Amino acid sequence: MGATTIGALVGGVIDSMGGDDDASWDGALKGAIVANVLKVVVPMAITYAVGWAVLRGAGELKDTVFGDVK
Repeated sequence: MGATTIGALVGGVIDSMGGDDDASWDGALKGAIVANVLKVVVPMAITYAVGWAVLRGAGELKDTVFGDVK
């Protein structure tokens, strides 16, 4: 809930600083959507990166213990 609120506030402020004459609520809406998307995407990216590093390390460990198998 807090990330969505902060995203909406930041989006609204950025939209109002743009200089156009429309309302800032559309920027707030976009900021809230981006915040919710990032709440899903960032943990997935971190999980993927950690998994990749573990698999890479496991492969290197196997090669060290058993030697390069061709």
